[in-house]
Amino acid sequence: MKAAAWPRDDKLADRLLVVDRTMGSLADRAMGDLPEALRAGDVLVVNDSATLPASLSGVAPHGEPIELRLVGPAPGHDSTFDSARWTGVLFGEGDHRTRTEDRKAPPSVAVGDELRFGASLSAVVEGISGFSARLLTVRFSERDAALFAAIYRLGRPVQYAHVPERLPLWHVQTSYAARPWSVEEPSAGRSLTFELFARLKARGVEIATLTHAAGLSATGDAAIDERLPLAERYEIPERTVAAIERARARGGRVIAVGTSVVRALEGCFAEHGRLMAGAGVTDLRLGPSQRLHVATDLLTGIHDPGTSHFELLHAFAPADMLARAHAHAEATGYLGHELGDFALFVH
Repeated sequence: MKAAAWPRDDKLADRLLVVDRTMGSLADRAMGDLPEALRAGDVLVVNDSATLPASLSGVAPHGEPIELRLVGPAPGHDSTFDSARWTGVLFGEGDHRTRTEDRKAPPSVAVGDELRFGASLSAVVEGISGFSARLLTVRFSERDAALFAAIYRLGRPVQYAHVPERLPLWHVQTSYAARPWSVEEPSAGRSLTFELFARLKARGVEIATLTHAAGLSATGDAAIDERLPLAERYEIPERTVAAIERARARGGRVIAVGTSVVRALEGCFAEHGRLMAGAGVTDLRLGPSQRLHVATDLLTGIHDPGTSHFELLHAFAPADMLARAHAHAEATGYLGHELGDFALFVH
């Protein structure tokens, strides 16, 4: 499928493939038609995490050029987070215009080595993953607000070779972005505007939020990529739990906007046996055998078979329907990847 190389100027013109699992039908719509595709009583759950400029260029101890793509804060032994201690994936010389799988290998680093990012920020390697020498735990020289200020000053958004031009940070933010937890945009909500929210509410659709740290979608390292998505933190507000309970009580659908929302909702249920408010970390991977307990439907980007995002779709639709929907999207010119078009799976 052709990948979108830049976002459309008119977000509501992004294409929307409506996949009705009950009717077995496919319908070509636009994102501006989303209110008509939903029903009064439904609740739309979005991920309000903002996107960090999580790609940091720097040098290894002997001056070799490197790129560190942040994964997220690293939990300690007591599952709490130290704001200076992060996990990241190391890349060698090059930039996003080279496919991740074709990037040069990074220089070897050891625990105790220092990575430098400009004159004002450094990080000491504290740990190296047992399955990939590229997956590091580092401790930055700054913490809290000072670290975030440095990341925003020095970093760039993570992007891939199908988007050759440099993306400004505002192109990887949803309109409702709040806390900067994600290292890649929760892109299923990219085209949800406040105008669209107003029309959804007028139709009787509730809007609810949670925060989930959307992680890296690819690294080019087979040992890491086969484990994606890695464990990610989330927080679900009490008001969102209440909105989902109201929707269930009135027979409405719970429509997750993106795979990160599904992971937060279903990861919480898997841990506690019910949906409850609070913070957590989930390493849940969804697939064909997964029974959904919270999310009933899904708004998502267009993804190719074989990707972790596409595999999650098997929890929402049978394989033959997914194959038919993908073939239709490809034949009719839908654009894929994070800046592309969308699919809505409903019942």
